[in-house]
Amino acid sequence: MSGRLLSAKDVRAMFGDICSMTLWRWLNDEGLGFPKPTIMRNRRYWDSDEIEAFRARMVSDAISKRAA
Repeated sequence: MSGRLLSAKDVRAMFGDICSMTLWRWLNDEGLGFPKPTIMRNRRYWDSDEIEAFRARMVSDAISKRAA
């Protein structure tokens, strides 16, 4: 873990203010590969570098699907 920690609220905002249920679905979809959080005091935190890598991968996948 090298980046700063993001709360669930921060992560939801990064993806267009998605709802908590969408975040839950992403976490429980093994095929999606959404980063797993670190849990501290019953709160979830994600490494910002892992979230950025996930977002970059999703954009890259979407672009490659469009080109095909």
